[in-house]
Amino acid sequence: MTTKPRAALIVVDMQEDFCPPNGALAVEEGRSIAPVINSLLDHPRFTTRIATQDYHPPDHISFAVNHPPPNNIPFESFITMTNPAPGKEAETKVQRLWPVHCVTGTEGASLIPELDSKHFDVHVKKGMNSNVEMYSAFSDAFGNLHTSLPVLGDGDGRVVDVDLEAVLKEREIRDVFVVGLAGDYCVKYTAIDAAKAGFRSFVVEEGTRCVVNSGWKEIKQELRDAGVGVIGVDELKSL
Repeated sequence: MTTKPRAALIVVDMQEDFCPPNGALAVEEGRSIAPVINSLLDHPRFTTRIATQDYHPPDHISFAVNHPPPNNIPFESFITMTNPAPGKEAETKVQRLWPVHCVTGTEGASLIPELDSKHFDVHVKKGMNSNVEMYSAFSDAFGNLHTSLPVLGDGDGRVVDVDLEAVLKEREIRDVFVVGLAGDYCVKYTAIDAAKAGFRSFVVEEGTRCVVNSGWKEIKQELRDAGVGVIGVDELKSL
């Protein structure tokens, strides 16, 4: 009998602010996928189960209210971010602005109670540096980890509090399965970064929803082009 490679389930940002009815940046039907995720959390295929949380400071660069008008309309406005890593200041990226969400210590940043959280053995808080966006649970928008960023003010410069790639490799994980919110942002970038890090990476389709659900077909193609498999729950047994 062949032993299957060790697998991890990453549950991305199942937080109050991303879920209806009261989330500041609610994803349509976001709360409805909790039963699917709970069934996966209880699945014997997974030896490691990870919960990620957006965990932003109040002055985060992605919050529209932190920018002057007229270029401060949530969802519509964009700004230019500069790489905060020393020596990389010439590198820039365009960043969409969002409503204030998942602020450190607030109820909106907490995991939804419908999630069967007792299964999680790793928790990752991300997006903690004010000066840069972080969708992926592996690194910020420029590929930085906390170790490559400078100490700023009273903070420690971290974008994330766990080096997820290192944790997975230490646990001899080969396969990574990603679910959660949202499919067109944090789920997508987490799954793509998992593939870049050398893991077999999959998104479980029933376990995610998108900010723009009409774009899921294009997102699936983007994932596949990046080496990420898009699968159904029933396909888990064959992987």
